[in-house]
Amino acid sequence: MPKRWTILSADEAEVQALKNALGINEVLCKILVQRDIKTFETAKAFFRPDRSMRHDPFLMKDMAKAVANIEVALENKERILVFGDYDVDGTTAVATVFSFLRAHYDPQLLDFYIPHRYREGYGISKAGIDYAFDNGFTLIIALDCGIKSVELVAYAANLGIRFIICDHHLPGETLPDAAAILNAKQVGCLYPYKELCGCGVGFKLIEALCIQWGIDSGSADKYLDLVATAIAADIVPMTGENRIFAYYGLQQINAQPLPGIAALIKLAACKLPLTITNVVFVIAPRVNAAGRMDDGKKAVQLFIEKDSVAALAFAEMLHSDNTERKEADKNITEHALEILNADVHIADKKSTVVYNANWHKGVVGIVASRLIETYHRPTVVLTLSGNLATGSARSVTGYNLYEAIYACRDLLVTYGGHFAAAGLSMLPENVQPFRAQFEKFVAATIDEKLLIPEIVIDAEILLANINQGLYNIICQMEPFGPENLRPVFISRNVKDTGYSKIVKEAHIRFVIQQNDCSITGIGFNMAEQFENVSQGKPFDIVYTIDENTFNGNTSLQLKVIDLRPCE
Repeated sequence: MPKRWTILSADEAEVQALKNALGINEVLCKILVQRDIKTFETAKAFFRPDRSMRHDPFLMKDMAKAVANIEVALENKERILVFGDYDVDGTTAVATVFSFLRAHYDPQLLDFYIPHRYREGYGISKAGIDYAFDNGFTLIIALDCGIKSVELVAYAANLGIRFIICDHHLPGETLPDAAAILNAKQVGCLYPYKELCGCGVGFKLIEALCIQWGIDSGSADKYLDLVATAIAADIVPMTGENRIFAYYGLQQINAQPLPGIAALIKLAACKLPLTITNVVFVIAPRVNAAGRMDDGKKAVQLFIEKDSVAALAFAEMLHSDNTERKEADKNITEHALEILNADVHIADKKSTVVYNANWHKGVVGIVASRLIETYHRPTVVLTLSGNLATGSARSVTGYNLYEAIYACRDLLVTYGGHFAAAGLSMLPENVQPFRAQFEKFVAATIDEKLLIPEIVIDAEILLANINQGLYNIICQMEPFGPENLRPVFISRNVKDTGYSKIVKEAHIRFVIQQNDCSITGIGFNMAEQFENVSQGKPFDIVYTIDENTFNGNTSLQLKVIDLRPCE
């Protein structure tokens, strides 16, 4: 599918001012200005993140109340239940807060609870509250969920159970009547950084407890590897405190990770040092697989385990779940593509809705993302769960998926989500009416250009500009993530040297030149583009800069994203 190329610009005066202040490559200064790094001071904070740059946790609304409630529980020997969602953010958050409290609270008075994806669904559940009541818990610390659980928190209050809610999702109009709500996005919260993940909010709670109890901050910091894992997996902005947490958390992952993370790295056969990208594609899927295929509780058990041998046993369970998940993902994606390819009207549609009663509920969200890679449209994948057609929706960049789902609410039993992703359920007989109504709304509201994948390009450079100094500074921009992605470059009028070739039937091994400068590169799954390379005609190429090690020699190479013949 052809892609849109969007080349970013920057104010030239601001670029020159930053170049004069830093004394580095002008292209890099342009990229920094695009990311709102415009002065020596902001550049220093960006390139040299420091623990001292973190915000006072007591700036967060209700933090003093949350700490006071935990202190009351400590004094009265109350039982505390740490509750969280079954995904990476939720399980790491539970493991972080539970492990910290276990070190400073009577372990016999503590437990954790992860709702079962299929029996209870996302977030705070009645079953979880009933479990707390039946086992004598009077305080629940809810992590990565709870901000919209108004009725359930009220139900718990009637049972004598109070809640501390630590969430990062957008609050609704009515907040739960909890003992404390920690969410920087709630009205009246003056906390300076609004983009923490759920585990990040939980981390701020244990930071506050360290201050309150006069404990060295290292007692909290030793869980930064879990926080970094959550930041990577939850795709929150890699800015502000998230960048600081990820920076130091990655250092810990590579130097002294928790036994559970070390076990996952071992099973994945990863070479150190890991980057955030490794965490996203190696650690996160194995953690998520527990909740997708079986029970997310195993992920918490992995993260809180102190013994490396026992941790490896839990990691092997997650590894097995992930293998099963990949097989289900592959098979269902192939089946879904068969259904779509058989639709003679597919080319005219602005949305995709597919349904099969026998698909595994745990991977329909992944399958939706896979289908977007082929048909770049807002996509809904449904399967049968109980007596309802239930599934996940994913959007294309720039389109508000939640509005489209909301417009079909008369056909739905449940729905929820945000701009880019949603979950929903309906009676099976409503699948076809939903498909028609969803398509009608999307077709009427989507900008046609959003149906073409976009590549955002940071800067145009010459191949001659690519050197080790440039690459070294790019590496210092890590960790990469939303709002701080790895820089993408374009070089124009390049030619094949005659040595480019297709490798493993799917990829292109590039050897290209521009003027008198030549460089190698790799383009994964780009074999269909080889004709544009091999004709000897000039083409424009979009890429990131990477290193390649072969036979003990390391050199810079291009990781090619796209190319097109010169106009």
